[in-house]
Amino acid sequence: MNPVISIIMGSTSDLPVMEKACKQLDELQVPFEVNALSAHRTPQAVELFAREAAARGIRVIIAAAGMAAALPGVIAAQTTLPVIGVPIKGMLDGLDALLSIVQMPPGIPVATVGVNGAQNAAILACQMLALSDADLAQRLAAHKEGLKQKIEKANRDLAEVKYEYKTN
Repeated sequence: MNPVISIIMGSTSDLPVMEKACKQLDELQVPFEVNALSAHRTPQAVELFAREAAARGIRVIIAAAGMAAALPGVIAAQTTLPVIGVPIKGMLDGLDALLSIVQMPPGIPVATVGVNGAQNAAILACQMLALSDADLAQRLAAHKEGLKQKIEKANRDLAEVKYEYKTN
């Protein structure tokens, strides 16, 4: 099994957030890899990773970073693969990381999800892959149907909650 998605984080302190992406990819049965690389502490390793990712079969990169949040942009500058940035909550409730990832210069796009939005990053990566993978597209559709069913069940459960002035 060869990975098609690569999850990169600045350090293992990001793993509690990025674990949500890992679990989502497992659920959707998409092979992935997880590594720690730092744009500031291991810049040569980041550059080598980004330049070689496509040749290794990686099709989408999810890069997580907090504070200065340079990692997604540095990777995007070195590859033509789509890069999805996940801002990690740290200083300033993650706003600093969000702005660092969103404000990329022209020609170096990084798709960005919300602060600590690792699960959405995994789903977005899968949606990209599903454009050419009908089986994955079906698994995504089933996942979204499951989300719908959870809300419908929640409404049925809420209908059973009684208050004196509740009208539904």
